[in-house]
Amino acid sequence: MKTALVQLNPTVGDVRGNLQLVRDAVQQAAQSGAELVVLSELILSGYPPRDLLLREGFVEACDRAVDELASVLPADVGVVLGHPTRRGVPAGRIANGASLVTGGAVAATIHKSLLPNYDVFDERRYFRAASEVRPVEFRGLRLGIHICEDAWWGHPSTSYHDDPATTPDPVARLAAAGVDVFLNLSASPFEKHKHNRRQELIQQHVAKHSRPFLFVNQVGGNDDLVFDGNSFCVNETGQVCEQLASFRDDVRLVDVSRSGLVVIAPSRPVTSGNDEQEMLDALILGLRDYVRKCGFTDCVLGLSGGIDSALACYVAAQAVGSERVHGIAMPSRYSSAHSVDDARQLAEALGVDYQVVPIDAMHRAYEHTDVVGEDLLSQPGGLADQNLQARIRGGIVMTRSNRHGWMALATGNKSELAVGYCTLYGDMCGGFAVLSDIFKKDVYAISRFINDVREKREVIPESTMSKPPSAELAPDQLDQDTLPPYPILDGILERLIEREQSVATVSQFFDAETVSWVASRLDRNEFKRRQMPPGIKLSSRAFGTGRRMPMAARFSIE
Repeated sequence: MKTALVQLNPTVGDVRGNLQLVRDAVQQAAQSGAELVVLSELILSGYPPRDLLLREGFVEACDRAVDELASVLPADVGVVLGHPTRRGVPAGRIANGASLVTGGAVAATIHKSLLPNYDVFDERRYFRAASEVRPVEFRGLRLGIHICEDAWWGHPSTSYHDDPATTPDPVARLAAAGVDVFLNLSASPFEKHKHNRRQELIQQHVAKHSRPFLFVNQVGGNDDLVFDGNSFCVNETGQVCEQLASFRDDVRLVDVSRSGLVVIAPSRPVTSGNDEQEMLDALILGLRDYVRKCGFTDCVLGLSGGIDSALACYVAAQAVGSERVHGIAMPSRYSSAHSVDDARQLAEALGVDYQVVPIDAMHRAYEHTDVVGEDLLSQPGGLADQNLQARIRGGIVMTRSNRHGWMALATGNKSELAVGYCTLYGDMCGGFAVLSDIFKKDVYAISRFINDVREKREVIPESTMSKPPSAELAPDQLDQDTLPPYPILDGILERLIEREQSVATVSQFFDAETVSWVASRLDRNEFKRRQMPPGIKLSSRAFGTGRRMPMAARFSIE
């Protein structure tokens, strides 16, 4: 049976638009000879729909869309797709479902068994878990349809799962029921190295049960999540024999029978990018979809001549097009000439709109204002004075954003946001924080990758990458005057945030006094991070919906 794996980029809530995406993809696959088309988890609602599921009529609209799809499909094609549903659950409840649609009707609907409730996932808030696991028959084959988390039972990263005695492995139950092939419909967000973990997980299932396995993942950006696609097939011997594209829509055909799985030529080589390429692709797709799905066309940001704004500008140019990116250099009395030159060189290399707006006159106006002026002049270059400059710049960026309807981009990185080396209502201004889950070391690594590999030319100025980082808000200021060197800071933060290690544990690898200082700043600045714009999740512990720390709290393990 010729089977098409289809990964698409749905928009959360756009049931009509998503249905049209599905119809177009099914038509394309059918024209290529597909008899069965498999799509991703909650493709009709988009993932994650969050509290849209609670809105009156939303789930019913998804169920009606499934019925409509059944009425327009060619009679000889079957489609397996994910959607929220009220079918087969008690009144008032919702299931995360997947339906087989064929012959003008909904032939079967199954429900997700394991509902993730960790990191960014909150499915127990909305869904009722499946009460049974069963194969679905189609054209003489017994299909083991299951949904995303159902394949992660027992994995160390999902240890929240209930006692195995009360929540058995859904894949093993399907195997015991005699399925011929496993079909997993997923909306699995991107994280560094997660694609490899998915493949290893599926190969473990195949090794146990000796059945071919088709894994279909969502692609695209929705809010702070990016879905990387990378759907794939594993044949009955455990070989990854087909892989779909990374970070874009794709369709591929394989031939499934009781005797196994065969790739329909021409097959693509199974490849994976390096960390810098994958992070950059995720940033570009995440920003592109956030801008597009929120109804914006252009982006505006401050260009300081530093590495962060340079990388953010490059991402924006790739995401929406250089002609739709507007950069503003806003030098102060403390800005160096080379910073303005670096910003101009970057803008010219990318072909983006670029203006210079000096802020010294506005800065002096504040200094000559009653009460505030006295505070500023009593401590030139002090904290209040430094933050004021950032807020003037933020105000200029937001003025242009408001006047023209452009998306304002904040450019701070994860290292700065972690320790509060950023200004509320200043450099934190914006509708989207492009680099909020990128440590400083990764900012440099991705920038170097852009010049050396992706563009093979000097797009980000070499002087931007080689000069010591500085906010240039005070005379002769360097980041290292306030912060530990970034390689040390990032190493400490990675252990504190992404591994959740204690100060005592991290102090086995770094200077104990430095670790204590970083940990204190990390905890004290949670209130700032609550007020930052949304960003793009790239790591296992990003600031945002998946990391829920209290603001007014005291806890320390030395």
